[in-house]
This record gives sequence, structure tokens and C-alpha cells, in this order.
Amino acid sequence: MTNPTNAAPPPSAPEPRVNDPARRVVLGLQHSIAMFGATVLVPILVGLSPSVALFGAGLATLLFHLLTGGRVPIFLGSSFAFIAPTALVVKEMGPAAAGGGLIAAGAMYLLFSGLVKVFGTDRLLRVFPPVVTGPVIIVIGLGLSSVAVNQAKTNWWLALATLAAAVIASLYGRGLFRMIPILIGVVTGYLVSLLTGQIDPKALADVAAAPLLGLPDFHAPALDWRAVAVIAPVAVVTFIEHVGDVIVNGRVVGQNFLQKPGLSRTLFADGVANMSSAVLGGPAATTYAENTGVLALTRVYDPRVLQIGAVFAMAFGCSPKLAALLRSLPQGVLGGVSILLFGMIASVGIRTLAEARIDFAHSRNLIIVSLILVLGLGGAAFPISVAGTSLELHGMALAALVGILANLILPAQHQEVQGVPEGEDVAA
Repeated sequence: MTNPTNAAPPPSAPEPRVNDPARRVVLGLQHSIAMFGATVLVPILVGLSPSVALFGAGLATLLFHLLTGGRVPIFLGSSFAFIAPTALVVKEMGPAAAGGGLIAAGAMYLLFSGLVKVFGTDRLLRVFPPVVTGPVIIVIGLGLSSVAVNQAKTNWWLALATLAAAVIASLYGRGLFRMIPILIGVVTGYLVSLLTGQIDPKALADVAAAPLLGLPDFHAPALDWRAVAVIAPVAVVTFIEHVGDVIVNGRVVGQNFLQKPGLSRTLFADGVANMSSAVLGGPAATTYAENTGVLALTRVYDPRVLQIGAVFAMAFGCSPKLAALLRSLPQGVLGGVSILLFGMIASVGIRTLAEARIDFAHSRNLIIVSLILVLGLGGAAFPISVAGTSLELHGMALAALVGILANLILPAQHQEVQGVPEGEDVAA
């Protein structure tokens, strides 16, 4: 039951707009910290510049917000789906060729956008009912859980101290402190690390020696059709991830971004944003689940906060000292906050199933959810050969594809809820 229009919102109601500029800056910094670890890790693994990746992620996020009318509070960062093919191309053909391949992948997004524009979003939504999207969202969150645990187990006491600080700030904080639990957790964890000597002395020396300002090592892309053949097809996988990320973000915020600004528009924006990062010599930049976890935790959904986070990311890319400071964060600190963030994403998936009143007494629903969870979390991989290169469809993308096919193939049963067709959202 909704509140009367003249009733005051509950204390836990989300704050759609943050009018205090100082608050927006602090909250934006929190988002830039949340995306930093994964965004820097990808270029390190594939052989590209971390500074360019940070600058490219910030630029990509700003372009995405510009092209979607500033409606979707989402962050774009280095995509893990492109790691294997990008690393192969960088090794065999060089970073410039990888840039050309990533630009082609961005162009694939523009093609998908056109197809959605022609055929309509509603047809897509029919293959993404809550019985599919709910467990896929769970896979997105829990699929990242091993990353959080691997970081935390480097120093469990430090991770727990960081986690405890974030939880206490979220539950008992007042005003601004309640909205920045991740930042408070990171600062607390870093201070504990300093006091207990947990930070690598070399990392501290790098912070002291790094210059305050300096441009990233940008480089131009080059067109190599071999690189295009290896990298561009991965966009088919990340297209599914994009839909999942936009659905997750909308579920957290309480809006349907597939309808407004529309999937066609978010795909177009994601494609242009990805190409902007690749043009500079950075990795693919696509929609990020990490920052959606921050939204779920803080309940602050103002897109301007994400835009400020993007500016911070660009500043980190142009400041070797700031980047070195963040790189000095111990893995235990990152693990402590990641446990909370990734768990929040999985919880949104559970909420999606609950709100849709999915009846698990039906074997059809059990089968669909079971397939998605086991294949998405169990490490299953489906090999694909492209231009003589072996790639794998796995994780969230594999789970989503299997869930979609199962939902289309398995025969529907009687209605789960009076007046509501099976698998459809009650609130739709």
C-alpha cells in the first residue's frame, strides 16, 4: 500500500537528489573508490595502462550520462569479459590493434541498439521475466563473491575491521556519515593498516615519490581485422551483461530504465562510451555492478553523484600520486568492503523474486532458477571458436542465456498469482 501524497516519507526512504555540493563530492569519491580496484586490475592483466583505464572509465561514464539524459545512476569501468581476447591481441598484435578491436566491439553495441529500436524493447522484456532476471542478478552478485573473499583472506582481521566500520556507519550513522559507509570503511581500514604496519613500505615510497600531476600514456588505436575478429564478438556476451546491469540498477533505484530512457538508448550510450575509452588506448568500458552495490547500500541514487565519481576517476588518471595512494590500499581493506557490496547486489536478486511472487512449488520455476544458479556460479563454461581463437561463454552471460532459453522452451503452467500470468512482475 502506498503512502498518501501528503504523508512524510519513511526515515529510510531513498534520497533521489543530493542538494548539498559537499555531500555530492564525498559521495562521488566513494563511488570512484568502489570502482578503482577492478578498473585498474583489468589493464594490468591485459597489458594496458592503468592510468589510461581510469581516465577512460571516467570519460565513458560522463558520456553515458550525457547520452542517456542523466537518468541512469550507473558507472562504467573496465570489463572483465574482454580480458582474454584483449590480452591475446595485445600480446600478438600490440596495444594499438587491441584498441581497434575494442572500438569494433563498441560499434556492435550501436548495432544492437538499432535492432532494439526497430523491434522494440517489449519483445526483449518477454524473454527477461523476473523468474530469469532474479536469479541472474543473484549470479552477478555472488559471481563476484570469490573476488571479495580472496581479497579478504589476505588479512581477515583487517577485512573484518573494514567491514565492521562500514556496517556500523550504515546502521548507526547520522546524516552524511550514514550515506558514505564504504568510504568510512576504507578510511578506517587504511588507518588500521598504517597503525599495524600492514601497508607495503614500497607502496608508501611510491606514493611519496609519485608526482602530483601527469598525463596518462594515451596512444591511438589501429585497425587490424584479425583483432576485430577476436575482440568484437565478445560484445554479444557483454550485451547480455548490459541488460542485466541495467535491470539490476533499475531494481535498486526503483525505476524501469529499460523503458525510460530505453534499452536502445542505454546500449547506444554504452557503445559510444566504450569506443571513447578504446580511442585513448584504454580497455573496454562497460556498465559496472560494483557501483550498483554502493547505490543499494547508501540508498542515494542521484546521477550527479556518479558523474562526480567519474570526474574523480579522470583526476586519478591524471594524478600519479593519487593513483599510487589508492594502489597502496591493502587487499584486506578492499575485501572487507567488497563483501558488503557484492552481497547487496545478490540481495536485490532475491528481492526481485520475492516481489514477483514466484511460486517455487512449480517445477518449471525451480528448473529455470536451478539452471541459472548452478551454471552461473558453478564455473561452467561453453567454448566458442572465433577466427581460430578459443573463447568461453561463462558466468553471468552463460547463466542469462540458459535462463532465457529455458523460459522460452519450457511450457508454462497455471497462473502463480490470481490475475497475474506466470513469471510476470506483479508490479508491472
